[in-house]
Amino acid sequence: MRDSPPQTVYLKDYTPPAWLVEDVHLTFRLAAKTTRVISRIRFAPNPDRVDQTFFLHGEDLVLISSHIDGVAVTPKITAEGLSCDVPDGPFIWEAEVEISPATNTALEGLYMSGGMYCTQCEAEGFRKITYYPDRPDVMAPFTVRIESDLPVMLSNGNPVAKGEGWAEWHDPWKKPSYLFALVAGDLVNHPDSFTTMSGRDVELNIWVRPGDLHKCAFGMEALKKSMKWDEDVYGREYDLDIFNIVAVDDFNMGAMENKGLNIFNSSAVLASPETSTDANFERIEAIIAHEYFHNWTGNRITCRDWFQLCLKEGLTVYRDSQFTSDMRSAPVKRISDVIDLRARQFPEDQGPLSHPVRPESFQEINNFYTATVYEKGAEVIGMLKRLVGDEAYAQALDLYFERHDGDAATIEDWLQVFEDATGRDLTQFKRWYTQSGTPRLKVTEDWTSADDASRPPSRDLAASPEAPDQVRGGDTPGGTYTLTFEQHTPGTSGQTEKAPQVLPIAVGLLGPNGDEITPTTLLEMTQAKQSFVFTGLSARPIPSILREFSAPVVLERETSADERAFLLAHDTDPFNRWEAGRQLARDGLIAMIRNGSPADDRWLEGMSRVVRDDTADPAFRALMLSLPADSELAQVLHEQGTTPDPDTIWQARETLTQQLADTLQDALPRLHAEMTVEGAYSPDAGPAGRRALAGKLLGLTTRLDGGAQAARQYTSADNMTLQLTALACLIRSGRGEDALAAFYNRWKDDRLVIDKWFMLQIAEADPARAADVAKTLTEHPDFDLKNPNRFRATMGALAMNHAGFHRADGEGYALLADWLIRLDALNPQTTARMCSVFQAWRRYDAGRQALMQRNLERIAAKSDLSRDTAEMVGRILG
Repeated sequence: MRDSPPQTVYLKDYTPPAWLVEDVHLTFRLAAKTTRVISRIRFAPNPDRVDQTFFLHGEDLVLISSHIDGVAVTPKITAEGLSCDVPDGPFIWEAEVEISPATNTALEGLYMSGGMYCTQCEAEGFRKITYYPDRPDVMAPFTVRIESDLPVMLSNGNPVAKGEGWAEWHDPWKKPSYLFALVAGDLVNHPDSFTTMSGRDVELNIWVRPGDLHKCAFGMEALKKSMKWDEDVYGREYDLDIFNIVAVDDFNMGAMENKGLNIFNSSAVLASPETSTDANFERIEAIIAHEYFHNWTGNRITCRDWFQLCLKEGLTVYRDSQFTSDMRSAPVKRISDVIDLRARQFPEDQGPLSHPVRPESFQEINNFYTATVYEKGAEVIGMLKRLVGDEAYAQALDLYFERHDGDAATIEDWLQVFEDATGRDLTQFKRWYTQSGTPRLKVTEDWTSADDASRPPSRDLAASPEAPDQVRGGDTPGGTYTLTFEQHTPGTSGQTEKAPQVLPIAVGLLGPNGDEITPTTLLEMTQAKQSFVFTGLSARPIPSILREFSAPVVLERETSADERAFLLAHDTDPFNRWEAGRQLARDGLIAMIRNGSPADDRWLEGMSRVVRDDTADPAFRALMLSLPADSELAQVLHEQGTTPDPDTIWQARETLTQQLADTLQDALPRLHAEMTVEGAYSPDAGPAGRRALAGKLLGLTTRLDGGAQAARQYTSADNMTLQLTALACLIRSGRGEDALAAFYNRWKDDRLVIDKWFMLQIAEADPARAADVAKTLTEHPDFDLKNPNRFRATMGALAMNHAGFHRADGEGYALLADWLIRLDALNPQTTARMCSVFQAWRRYDAGRQALMQRNLERIAAKSDLSRDTAEMVGRILG
């Protein structure tokens, strides 16, 4: 039968826990289908409680016995947990429950993955292990005993004792239940150590299955770099004697920051040059950093309730972005982050799944691990840092750690720290946490030359509600240049009225000859309409606005293709130089799609200069050559009042890419040869950037030689980056069949590489065939519905093939819906998240809308639909 009807939880209804936990003792007697969990928990009344109800969360548990202070009790049990009469003062609760890890396909709580016991408790998985107040504001130290015949038994904290068939662990730091972890299995470790800044030696281990040990070295180095970076940049030192990472094949997320025992999706920690691409290595480095950084921003200071999720996730995403920028290229990292933000978060903010960075309500918290909470949450941290400055940011973070160590904190606590450290009033800035939607920032300009100083101000300037801010020049003779900004945030679900936000707008000015005449200046916009004046200028400047993408907004400014070409050639800000090229490409593609216009020669000429610019980072040049995604173009067309046709969009991109190949054909052999990396493979930023550009050039060459060079590269490749790049080119050129068979035969025993094999065939398929290829692969013996990585590699790849997924006959929609209906009973969390690919269904033509709606309604009609999926589908349908 269907899960119990979803009930909405509201931020405004928060009440403190009635009972606090002083310490927890757990004993696990592991058995595949009959694990016994024995708990001994010391409770004390919360002085701040508003009622005395004793309620413990619990789901899918068989209660064997329960006692209070040694006396047997018979609690009232429901599907959500139990309640019981308890003493007025402190008491000890003891219970024994039975659970079945082997049949737990949802991968929440304690489950099995290939014979290994492992846990995932965030957000509300601990209630599937034992009865407990499973909420983040209940924190306690844990002692854990594991009994099993498996050779390796791990939990949080430090090991305290072990013997034949058992091991005990103690975590002295208070933590909420979502950070609990346990692993037991036949594992081997890659050991190392780290000496902290205070001189303590920490034992480090990455635990893997036998056969994966050779894939651990890079992850270990990334961990040590992360530990050192957090000491150097944030002054945060690790606080236990041991830090363990475990690689798990079946895992819904990328990784989990459990205190002292991080559990990782194997794809997020295992790497070798032969089996992993440069992108895999960079992702692994970032995820390891992210989870480690949670030790302070998430573990030592956690969130009071799940509405505050962005407090730990937004801050930690920002920290891992800083880390990657320091380890690699800051401009490339910033551009990559914005590409991801626009591809994932902007559509979320503009559609039926829109919600504030701090939501006000939810039915299933698993559905709010979103790009808005993570990526937009990180953007909010970045804006705050820009506004207060680096020094004040560091002082505020030190105060945050000092004041709230051991706390379950809120966004109000976070902002109060900055107000106390800087003296700023952040009342208006807080709207970034409470308002959903993406602000639109319209820009107009006014120029008054020195010879025409008596001319009356423009209508835009005169309309400004207050006198404009003078930001440069004073009484220096010369012309006056005024930028007038208007901000507007369109209404979103549940929020029709929007107030002005605080916007940090980074601006530079270029002279007519391309020289920078005003370096980057931060303008702080607080009004709905606001003007800023630059004086003492010798000529009308060309503005470079929103440098480094200083605020997550949509910039609206009427400008010419010639000006964008000028900025592409001369802008000193790498992000805005990339943005100018991106806008040229986007506008040219829109003209091709809407009007059948020819390709824009200015973009082709600009790319020809960029790709030949030996002074530019190859990774930056590779990003410059990347066209806007089909889905981005579809959204632009929709906003302009044109119904997007996925086939026409795909054809326009194909045409423009072919013309770029034709334009560069004389230079491609030389440029590709110059990007060849000699010597042993290294995943470092330098060689990885060269391979990224070489891969782009190979893709263009394939359009000219039918895949001849790609075939040679595939045969000679000595690393996965080169091999997979060549294989993708061969598939696109129609020559991939033999290479795909050879690839499978070579790598069929490596599950992570075979994920790539599944994904690539669908992602690179001709759109007319993508759904058919995906369907065929679901019939392959290696397709495993229960494994999230394999499911995402297949169905996620279909969703990424925009024209293929949106094939006019609806086969892509039907195939995905069929598999989501099957998966929901096994893994609601993965099912619900995959439903988000339907969120933009209303922007397409009536035929596609009807087909998508029909399949969404099929999912919604499933009799035993999970709460997770029911909420997502309901919100998408509206």
